[in-house]
Amino acid sequence: MAEEEEDHADGAEHHDGVDPHAWQNIGNGEIYVANIAKALAAADPANAATYQANADAYLAKLKALDAKVKAAILALPPERRKIITSHDAFGYFAAAYGLEVLAPQGVSTESEASAKGVAGLITQIRETKAPAVFIENITDPRLIEQIAKETGARIGGTLYSDALSGADGPAATYIAMFENNVAMLTAALGS
Repeated sequence: MAEEEEDHADGAEHHDGVDPHAWQNIGNGEIYVANIAKALAAADPANAATYQANADAYLAKLKALDAKVKAAILALPPERRKIITSHDAFGYFAAAYGLEVLAPQGVSTESEASAKGVAGLITQIRETKAPAVFIENITDPRLIEQIAKETGARIGGTLYSDALSGADGPAATYIAMFENNVAMLTAALGS
């Protein structure tokens, strides 16, 4: 992780004071849904009941998904609850679900990973015997492939961090993104 980042009480890593990946916590997604429904109802009061009913239905799905994610992560051995990707896009996810994020690049894909950061991550992976590293759908996979080669960790799959997949892909919706990411994490990190 970049040296200029600092840990905050919410568990998210921040770059220049902002971690733009807040949607990686389903609790934040619930806030977005409530705010959207409220704004739509204010803009179109005649259909306020419909907006609220749709929001309530979606919120129920998110609450069920949140419980499913928590159970899946809790089933992982504590020493394996590490998300290793090329950039630190999972701080909110990690804070919400009890994981640790290790990444040679900060929260921005605009910066380059330093040689020192990559070497430190390789050492940490070797020392902790982390079983897997993950490719992100929005980044060049070569750095993670090199880290996997250097450490013996396998590539555990592709995680969706900053963009959904196409309509035919495994992460075409917000809920599908979480389901895909949790499936990748639990398959690769389980005992």
